[in-house]
Amino acid sequence: MSATDVSLINAIDTRFSITWPGFSLQAELALPGRGVSALFGASGSGKTTLLRCLAGLERAPGGYLAVRGEVWQDDARGIFMPTHRRPLGYVFQEASLFPHLSVRRNLEFGLKRVATTERRVSLDHAIALLGIEPLLERMSDKLSGGERQRVAIARALATSPRLLLMDEPLAALDLRRKAEILPYLERLHDTLDIPVVYVSHAPEEVARLADHVVLLDGGRVLAAGPIGEVMARLDLPLARDEDAFVVIDATVAAHDEAYALTRLEFAGLPLWLAGLDSRLGATVRARVLARDVSLALAERHDSSILNVLPARVVSLDDDAPGRVLVRLDLRGAPLLARITKRSAVQLAIAPGMELFAQVKGVALLR
Repeated sequence: MSATDVSLINAIDTRFSITWPGFSLQAELALPGRGVSALFGASGSGKTTLLRCLAGLERAPGGYLAVRGEVWQDDARGIFMPTHRRPLGYVFQEASLFPHLSVRRNLEFGLKRVATTERRVSLDHAIALLGIEPLLERMSDKLSGGERQRVAIARALATSPRLLLMDEPLAALDLRRKAEILPYLERLHDTLDIPVVYVSHAPEEVARLADHVVLLDGGRVLAAGPIGEVMARLDLPLARDEDAFVVIDATVAAHDEAYALTRLEFAGLPLWLAGLDSRLGATVRARVLARDVSLALAERHDSSILNVLPARVVSLDDDAPGRVLVRLDLRGAPLLARITKRSAVQLAIAPGMELFAQVKGVALLR
């Protein structure tokens, strides 16, 4: 079997078209069969409608959906697998637990739809992944919002889904509860071989969790691809946001205890940031905001900025009045810099130019 055949079997292939009064959805996508694919966009962009089509809760006439080679919908051949027969888990904004049942009984209820021979994620494994062992005997109406969502996710995993759908699972939580649950979502990302389609309009969630991004606007797919590539495209509205950023996957290379700093490495380049409690060799993800990157024609050592990286200008475009957005290449890794138009003219910034990117701020995501 060729590599192409394997990728097709592992992919989530979709083709949906829906037209309603005042709204239409047109989406044809091939999503990875592993990791987190984020459906990202403003309210009303079609994220939840697309997710409901994947679940079979909305039927798009003439639609097509295959998950890892198994066809769930192909109207051209008269195939439509109803929601209750699709091996998927669905996590909503609200946990929707049964208030009269304990956490354990809520989890066990979810198991009823899965035959013993089809269970690939044990209940004990789901409980451990979400860290809910201490909650098992508590009644579900006595849980905090973050605890309820962790139980809801564990319940979805206990059904051993071949696809996990999550519709803004953190939207109803305050910042403290979001911070509580995000590490558990990251744990799912790192340990499970189950593709996740995650709906969000929050850039910080997408940056931390997503491997693949689908940008939706007005029911149309503006872009789809690996997060590092999509977030760095100058032709997309994401780059125009005041908090435009790129994500960098790196490795923990060293700790400098004397100065409480950690050195990451990516593409053979160093990236320093405030000290981390991460083991050497660990893979981490960092975020760099475009506004935290300045440009210089020569490598400087008389500055407080620690990260001075050789870069090549890929393209540049006018941003807000008086500002320019520059896309850079760092040995294959993309980076964005937002500078003034005056600086761009004075430095004669142009595509193909070799210069140095000075990165002032780096935020560790995971």
